[in-house]
Amino acid sequence: MDFDFNEAERDVIQTASDFAAKKVKSRAREIDEKNLFPSDLATEMGRLGLFGLHMPEEYGGTALGYKAYALAIERICAVSMTVGAIIAINSLTQEAILRFGTDEQKRQHLPRLISGESLSTFAFTEGQTGSDPRAITTTAVPEGDTYILSGEKTFASLAPSASVAIIFAKDDTGKVSAFLVDPKAAGFMIEKELETMGIRGEDVCPIRLNNVRVPRANLVGEPGKGYNVLLTAINVGQIGIAAEAVGVASGALGMSLDYARTRMVRERPMTDLPTIQSLLGEMSARTEAARWITYRTADLKDKGHLRGRDSATAKLFASQAATDVVDMAMQIHGSYGYTKELEIERLYRDAKVTQIYEVVSEVQRLIIGGSLAREA
Repeated sequence: MDFDFNEAERDVIQTASDFAAKKVKSRAREIDEKNLFPSDLATEMGRLGLFGLHMPEEYGGTALGYKAYALAIERICAVSMTVGAIIAINSLTQEAILRFGTDEQKRQHLPRLISGESLSTFAFTEGQTGSDPRAITTTAVPEGDTYILSGEKTFASLAPSASVAIIFAKDDTGKVSAFLVDPKAAGFMIEKELETMGIRGEDVCPIRLNNVRVPRANLVGEPGKGYNVLLTAINVGQIGIAAEAVGVASGALGMSLDYARTRMVRERPMTDLPTIQSLLGEMSARTEAARWITYRTADLKDKGHLRGRDSATAKLFASQAATDVVDMAMQIHGSYGYTKELEIERLYRDAKVTQIYEVVSEVQRLIIGGSLAREA
């Protein structure tokens, strides 16, 4: 397995790093404090091709692969997880349409999602049922050449800015199906944005569906096979979240090094203290381990060998590494780090969500363990 970056991947690293340094870094605190979606930065990412790194050229992508996708997310999330995560969130709908959509659905939606002209929201989770497909209550009742969708979803990221939504609902088979829905359709209501602890500015909202009519042609995949659509999309989303976690950990390590080098203790920099060196060494080792397991998982996807437990493993490990690394970074920053004067406080809040969204860590362990048990 060779992880030497080719020229195209090095260009992606440079493009994403420059974008993060020149456009995102100065805005990261404002985005967090004001909880405002950075629509102009999303547009710029589309212009730079960062939404289409893993998408086919025929729809406007560059077909560089999922490793390039992870590399871009990592570099941007080192500065702002809110901004970098937009790529991963948008990829859920992209992946669902690419793998299960009709030719017409692909032609209609993928070029706009890749160019950044359009963004998407991906709504499966419900307030009372979480992500359990057996407990989902949103319904899709067939009527002529349409389905009528009714129900509620929560934690729909990017919802106010989305031009298309993928909604999961139980149809007349009693199983879950996936539907492409226009957020401007009658009865589609985006409710007040949720006030989240971290990744502020991601426009995370509940959605209410009040008898929304959806053409049968908007069914994604086969009736009753929506869970397959969900799992396929989530596997790519989890690679993205692993990359987000690596980015946050990397950012925390960099901030800690900068702080410890300039903070003086008895006229010597903190970096001379064995306790600080020990923390930095542990942070670096965990970040590197998370980075390489993320790259390996993306490489498996590029080669068509990705299993559900591979993406679960990457997300589980990288998210734990991120929370641990940022916790150690907080120890290095001390009381000052606990204030909003320093950026590490924001990373501390952002890191936690990587263990929660797109399947909590406890369920990831069950996915991995169940896969191993079945193999045995």
